[in-house]
Amino acid sequence: MSRLGSYLIFLGTLFRNREKIGVYLKLILNECTSIGVGSIFIVALVNTFIGAVTCVQTAYNLTNPFVPKNIIALIVRDSSILELAPTLSCIVLAGKVGSNIASELGTMRITEQIDALEVMGINSSSYLVLPKVIASVLMFPLLVIMAGFLSILGGYIAGTLAGVISPEEYVSGLRVDYKPFGVVFALIKTVVFAFLISTISAYRGYNVSGGALEVGAASTAAVTNSCVAIVAADFILTQLLLT
Repeated sequence: MSRLGSYLIFLGTLFRNREKIGVYLKLILNECTSIGVGSIFIVALVNTFIGAVTCVQTAYNLTNPFVPKNIIALIVRDSSILELAPTLSCIVLAGKVGSNIASELGTMRITEQIDALEVMGINSSSYLVLPKVIASVLMFPLLVIMAGFLSILGGYIAGTLAGVISPEEYVSGLRVDYKPFGVVFALIKTVVFAFLISTISAYRGYNVSGGALEVGAASTAAVTNSCVAIVAADFILTQLLLT
């Protein structure tokens, strides 16, 4: 409970005594480039193969001859949009982006760069962390949209190349009982996950004390805590929005 209270107090410091908006614009753009552009390859690669594996495994387990094959595409579509793209992508991003945020802030803390900002009268938590949080909230949904598309495309490519489903059956399956709210739900989850990953990782890195060993421990803790927060938030949001 003390750690949770410290985390909530840390969140409060992000919005007190902020700098002018113009100061944050360049910082946010730099973070968007680092977080968004720098994560495109890993997110695209993981989700393309996840979609392909989902399609092939679904076809392998579909042994009932009375079940139409286009159900394979429906399963790939719904699993990709509702769960695989937002949740799996954010777990991957927790490992890449979260560890980077924690190690960056931790290094600044032990080299006394954060102390130097505070001596100059700058709210160091707001100046260093808030651009990362805003950039994460902006870029994660874009990455997840790409992830969902590539996951479905990966299923299409794998299914047609492996001969388990025809292109026409796959496309028709994508259109069966489609619910647009699934996309909205995925984006809501992604925004929440982005906030949790960026703030938890920043909290861990910002409060490091010690040396290089402690920075590594903080980076590891940031990833594990973010993953736990993601799965817990995933369950809560699913209960609230889909039931």
